[in-house]
Amino acid sequence: MREPVTACVALGANLGDARETVVQSMQAVGGIQGCRLLASSRLYRTAPLQAQGPDFVNAVVRIETNLTAPALLKALQTLEQAAGRERPYLNAPRTLDLDILLYGAGRINSPHLTVPHPRMMARAFVLHPLADVLPDFVSPQDLLRVQAQAIEVMA
Repeated sequence: MREPVTACVALGANLGDARETVVQSMQAVGGIQGCRLLASSRLYRTAPLQAQGPDFVNAVVRIETNLTAPALLKALQTLEQAAGRERPYLNAPRTLDLDILLYGAGRINSPHLTVPHPRMMARAFVLHPLADVLPDFVSPQDLLRVQAQAIEVMA
């Protein structure tokens, strides 16, 4: 049995009932065999960034997992597919997008997975919810760098 690792996963959606999809998916990520939900962020509404379509609903969960990072990625992609995720072109609108942001202290650079996520420190829709679940990781300076990106906490 592998030693458990703490990982953070970003969730986003902007098609269908995006809010409900993200809320259900937060629980579903914690329900993956070999994973346990430790914390969930608030929900955030953001305009698409380098993408198209309606506003996104975004969140982050912190989990404990004994899955390898590639196995976790595969399980997340299965959840995306179950939610009707299609990839017709780069940054297309999506029913569900799940990204591994952090996997313990691990650094992975493969054709299929890069951890830490390479663009997370430049995205308000990642940093704000990440600060909810891992406050010591996100500094006030990090949030200042993305302050021009519109983001709001959803009620």
